[in-house]
Amino acid sequence: MTLPTSLFEPPAPLAERLRPRTVAEVVGQPHLLGPGKPLTRVLESGRLGSLILWGPPGVGKTTLARLLAGEVGAHFIALSAVSAGVKDVRDAVTEAERERGRGRRTALFLDEIHRFNKAQQDALLPHVESGLLTLIGATTENPSFEVNPALRSRARTLVLHPLTHEDLLGLLGRALSDERGLPGVGAEPAALNLLARLADGDARRALSTLEVAAALADPVTEAAVTEAFGQHLPAMDKGGEDFYNLISALHKSVRGSHPDAALYWLARMIEGGADSRYVARRIVRMASEDIGLADPQALRLAVAAQDSAEFLGSPEGDLALAQAVVYLALAPKSNSVYVAWKNALNAVREGETLPVPVHLRNAPTALLRQQGYGQSYAYYFDDPAGSFAQNYLPDGVRLDLYQPTGEGWEAKVAERWRKLMQAHGELEE
Repeated sequence: MTLPTSLFEPPAPLAERLRPRTVAEVVGQPHLLGPGKPLTRVLESGRLGSLILWGPPGVGKTTLARLLAGEVGAHFIALSAVSAGVKDVRDAVTEAERERGRGRRTALFLDEIHRFNKAQQDALLPHVESGLLTLIGATTENPSFEVNPALRSRARTLVLHPLTHEDLLGLLGRALSDERGLPGVGAEPAALNLLARLADGDARRALSTLEVAAALADPVTEAAVTEAFGQHLPAMDKGGEDFYNLISALHKSVRGSHPDAALYWLARMIEGGADSRYVARRIVRMASEDIGLADPQALRLAVAAQDSAEFLGSPEGDLALAQAVVYLALAPKSNSVYVAWKNALNAVREGETLPVPVHLRNAPTALLRQQGYGQSYAYYFDDPAGSFAQNYLPDGVRLDLYQPTGEGWEAKVAERWRKLMQAHGELEE
C-alpha cells in the first residue's frame, strides 16, 4: 500500500493516484478513443479544437482534458466554474497571451461549465473565437440547455458514457496491482463484482470505495464493500436531464401498461431523492392524459395518492404513490380527452374570436333581456327536443374535438356520445 511521503502529508486519494498518465491508460470511451474515432483523429492530427465533454461524474472528463492538452503540447489552465469568475477568465487570457508570445497555444479547461452564467460564458467568446484559448468544457448537464448557443457553436460536443461493468472490474484490478494503488491488498472476486455494480459507471466512486473497504478488510470482502459504500443511492441529478429522463420512463411505462417497469422507475426517483410531491403531480397528470374516461376512478385514486404523499411524507406516503402507479399501469388507456383538449385550445388560438350566440348569453338584468340575451333558449328539462335542436356554437362553426375510444368505461361513453350527436343533428341515424 502506498505510504505517505511524510508523517504530516497523507497520500493523495486512490482515484487521484491512479489518474491515467497517457491516453492509452484511459479506461472506457471506445467510441471516442478507438481506431478512427474522434479523439484518436485529434491526437493523430496534433490539432486540438475547442470541445465540450458531456457525461456523468467519474468517467474521465478532467483526465481526458489534461491528456489531450499534453499530447498536442498546449499550455494547460484549469478552472472550476463553481468558484471561478470573470476575473479568473481575464487572468487566464493574460496567461494565454504570454504563452502565445512564446509560441505555445493554451487550452483552458473549465470544469462544470454549466455553472457559468451567460455573462461569464460571453466573456470567453472572443478569446475562443480568436483562437487565443482552446476551450475544453466539462459538464454533467445537457449542453443544449446549459451552454450558450454562441459558445456551443464554437466547440464540438462529445458525449462520454458511464464505464461498463467490465471497465470497472479492469480498473479495480489495476488498483490492486499498480504500485501507485494498493499493491499487496487482496480482494474476493464477489466483492469486486459488487463494487463494480454499485459504482454506477463512476470510476472515482469505485476507487474511493475500494480504498475505504481495503482499510476495513484484507482481503476485501462483500461485507467490507457494503460497509464502505453505506446506503446505495442511485445517481440522479435533481432537476437535470437524468431527473427528467426518469420521469419520462415512468410516464411511458404507465402508458405502456407495464407495472413492474413503472414501479422500478418510481423507486429510482424516490431513492434518488426526488420530491415526492412533484412525482405525485406527474402521476395525477398521467391519470388524465393516458387513462381519462377509460377509467374515471384513476384520477380519483391519483389525487388520493397525492394527498396521502403530502399528508404522510416519505417514506410512508411513497406506498400510496406506488399503489397509484400500479393502478394506472393496469388501467385501460384513453387519451381522447387529452386530444380533445388540445384540439379545443388550437381551435381557440387559431380561429377568430366569435361572439357567444344570443340565446346562450347570461341575462341577469332587464336591459340585457331587452337586448335579447337568453331569449329563445330551450331549457333541457322543460324542452328536451328543443334543447337538442338549438345551436351551442357560434353560427357557422362546426367542431369535432372529442372522439371517444372503446377502452374500458369509455366504451359506454362512446355509445352515449353517438346518440347525443345524432340528437344534435351532427350524425346521421
